Amino acid sequence: MFNIIANYFNFQSITVLDLFSGTGSIGYEFASRGAESVDLVEINRRYSDFITKTVQKLGLKQVHIYTSDVFRLIPRIKNKYDIIFADPPYDLNNIPEIPGLIFDNNVLLKDGWFILEHGKSQDFSDHAHFKELRKYGSVHFSIFTYFPKK
Repeated sequence: MFNIIANYFNFQSITVLDLFSGTGSIGYEFASRGAESVDLVEINRRYSDFITKTVQKLGLKQVHIYTSDVFRLIPRIKNKYDIIFADPPYDLNNIPEIPGLIFDNNVLLKDGWFILEHGKSQDFSDHAHFKELRKYGSVHFSIFTYFPKK
């Protein structure tokens, strides 16, 4: 996925929001490629504490951690992002609500991408902001933008 992103974005000038961060690996990857700012959101305190320690250990000053529920935090976020990445648990019931959450709350910059990782049973191709689907085995990435390819 990072090779695809690199064809469209200059990592040194982007702001990133990583939702459902888990251990933070996606956020670290963006930071290691020079992202200007990386905000990670993780509800699980143990994981967010792990991320905090790892960020300090790696000296990633552009990384910020929010220990919060994604669905509660997004409406309160004031920043806008070039890339928003979400890897929710595949058994999360409200995955279909996530694209609306992003676009209804206007947290994606106009030329930005929202990338949603999900299982093969979900189809977002009818969403107004859907751009394309990338498949890697059983993992699917739906990419959304304000200017979808239609």
